[in-house]
Amino acid sequence: MNLSRGSHYLAIPGPSVMPEAVLRAMHRPAPNIYTGELHDIVDTIIPDLKQVAKTDQNVALYICNGHGAWEAALSNVFRRGDKALGLVTGRFGEGWSATAERLGVEVARLDFGRRAAVDLDAVAAALDADRDHEIRAVMTVQVDTATSVKNDIAGLRAVLDRLGHPALLMVDCIASLAVDEFHMDAWGVDVMVTASQKGLMTPPGLGFVYFSQKADAARERSDLATAYWDWRPRVRAEAFYQYFNGTAPTHHLYGLRAALDLIREEGMEQIWARHAALARAIWAAVDAWGAAGPLELNVPEPGIRSHAVTTVRAGGGAGTRLRDWVSVNAGLTLGIGLGMASPEDPASDGVFRIGHMGYVNAQMVMGALGAIDTGLKALGIPHGSGALEEAATVLARA
Repeated sequence: MNLSRGSHYLAIPGPSVMPEAVLRAMHRPAPNIYTGELHDIVDTIIPDLKQVAKTDQNVALYICNGHGAWEAALSNVFRRGDKALGLVTGRFGEGWSATAERLGVEVARLDFGRRAAVDLDAVAAALDADRDHEIRAVMTVQVDTATSVKNDIAGLRAVLDRLGHPALLMVDCIASLAVDEFHMDAWGVDVMVTASQKGLMTPPGLGFVYFSQKADAARERSDLATAYWDWRPRVRAEAFYQYFNGTAPTHHLYGLRAALDLIREEGMEQIWARHAALARAIWAAVDAWGAAGPLELNVPEPGIRSHAVTTVRAGGGAGTRLRDWVSVNAGLTLGIGLGMASPEDPASDGVFRIGHMGYVNAQMVMGALGAIDTGLKALGIPHGSGALEEAATVLARA
């Protein structure tokens, strides 16, 4: 019997679940782009975006995805031939470094694998060896969406400050903004990139680059910023079209305004606490399943696990089998094992990801866990008992 009829739950790590308020706000005729309401909305969006990131610095809006936000950030701070230090904890840290290289930046990588966070001592050693301060930026992700590893951003700033190294600190918060705790100014982040489709609960299509005055000073020597990627007109717009280098993404702006209303209503501290509790419930369930079977959390150490996405190792081809079963039979879509290929598992069939970011609550997470538990039983994948009880206990105590 197929039991999937009803609302399908997209539990992947982005695009996240879109609130009805966001969808309703976008379902409208196109507005006048030359004057009126749309201009007023952008005037309110920019300060609210800054509040989400805990910053008084600049934020530029782009019509793009996260990869576009990467390129926008890179284009404004580097010259061809500049050097950067890329800190890799999964596919997306590697991807940002590779994008920089394609723009002509020389990137030295420190790769910490797919189950561990950035080692601050290793970073300190690399920066200390750079006696001539040729490294112009340290680039990393707060959360790598592929591995679900979370990095210590405040700790990286402390390393740079202790060594007196002038490199910019550049952070990808595409998976983590409005999910995991982040304080741009207090943590001394110079450039932060994010996108609309995860914690900001708006369909894919908007990228955001936050930058400090120090980063803007680097714009003076950059030779990579084209007319489209240049962030200065976007934050110092004399005419409305300059915010977007052309026609505004009108319906996305209406949706983003509704999403920011929801964020303001709940409050950032409560949002961080909600995501932390839901993540702990998922971890408890996976630990219970793994007590008598192959399932295990990709990140062994709780302190470096993302609150936005959980990567699970299921063994053999169990990840793909389970994803297929819950999609067809239970109306649940789980994330693929992105960037988790190995010689033993070249298609990442032994890995799946649970997205729990944005507009997600306790009943949604418990429903997803129940569907996974059912799939494990239906497919005969070995697993321990009591997973749902463990998750429920975590949430009951939150």
